[in-house]
Amino acid sequence: MAKVLYNLSIELYQWLIRLVSPFNQKAQLWLKGREGLFEKLEYQLTQARQKSQSPLSIAWFHCASLGEFEQGRPVIEAYKKEFPNHHILLTFFSPSGYEIRKNYEGADIICYLPADTPSNAKRFVELINPTVAFFVKYEFWYNYLNCLKQANIPSISFSTIFRENQVYFKSYGEFNRSILRLLTHIFVQNEKSASLLAGIQIQENVSIAGDTRFDRVAQIAQNKRVIPIAEQFKNDTQTLIVGSCWQQDFDVICPFINSFAHPLKVIIAPHEIHPEEIAQWQKQLKKPSIRYSEALNGKELNNAEILFIDNIGMLSSLYQYADYAWIGGAYGKGLHNTLEAATFGLPIFFGNKVYTKFQEAMDLIAIGGAQVIDNTQTFESIFTSLYQDFNKRKEVSDKILTYVKSNIGSTQTIINFVKNLIQTTNK
Repeated sequence: MAKVLYNLSIELYQWLIRLVSPFNQKAQLWLKGREGLFEKLEYQLTQARQKSQSPLSIAWFHCASLGEFEQGRPVIEAYKKEFPNHHILLTFFSPSGYEIRKNYEGADIICYLPADTPSNAKRFVELINPTVAFFVKYEFWYNYLNCLKQANIPSISFSTIFRENQVYFKSYGEFNRSILRLLTHIFVQNEKSASLLAGIQIQENVSIAGDTRFDRVAQIAQNKRVIPIAEQFKNDTQTLIVGSCWQQDFDVICPFINSFAHPLKVIIAPHEIHPEEIAQWQKQLKKPSIRYSEALNGKELNNAEILFIDNIGMLSSLYQYADYAWIGGAYGKGLHNTLEAATFGLPIFFGNKVYTKFQEAMDLIAIGGAQVIDNTQTFESIFTSLYQDFNKRKEVSDKILTYVKSNIGSTQTIINFVKNLIQTTNK
């Protein structure tokens, strides 16, 4: 009965997507991206087989969206390095992942994942016939995993994290637990997740490997871009960066910037680039500001105290020019990436609403590397104490760097397991 309801829910989801597509761009992209998908994929596979000098081996990586892709990217690239003759198939569920990474050079074929109906799953798995399949973090699709299981194709979930309030651990969650049992191996982020799985008799195929995002941010830090405008703007002045800033974040930060009486540069990177919103924010600030695009076009930087980033793709490298980081989203939909700032040892601040489901945020709070902010007054008090005490700031920074370094290595743990698994399978 549960399986019937699951399949009906997949059909209902597709129907709802079609219903809202005339009014929703993401729904339109979701549908359009899946039109003729099997025919396009079959053509791409045929082309790949014709070029290959040996039978085609495919490693399938599936990510829900962009965040999961960044989590999976270190494993994709490490796998390709370990198995250079294997083809990488990368699938996305959401347009927000596919549309941004559809030209990613680390994969040979990139497409949307067909909806998880029994017929789609059977056709897809038979068509690609992967050597191994990877699912990043939360992607547990019953029909796909069932088809992989029946075909004796290893399926691996990594960077997975569980919480006790999830359906898998409820009395009515047996069907969901049965999906987890279809996986060959589950690499979880922490001991708590492993313990929760052990409580539902899933433990023999579970390992604690940590979060591959630590490996990803370490790569980003090593390959950071030089941004001359940001360097010139900073000009050896203490700098606060506000990453992925939402209106709720700005409402707390703006009064602080206006009243802070000491030398401070502020870089603000909005979560979404809307020129009208940036213009409104600039009007609310009592100190001179400039947009990155204006500086790029030659506008004088020297008098500006606030730099607005009105482009995308730069934030992860901008953190190198900061001394403190405010990470947006925690007052609303959810905290954004704190690790990109942490890898540079920046003391971190964020809102007090939606952050507890992010393990790294909780870890950073526990070691004193991150502070939860209720309001402007709280922020000003905590920030000022760090601003005025270099030794305290360095102590916090050292703790953060130690934390990040101690969590690097998840990718290699996964690759070692897969290497042994493939070698054993091929014997």
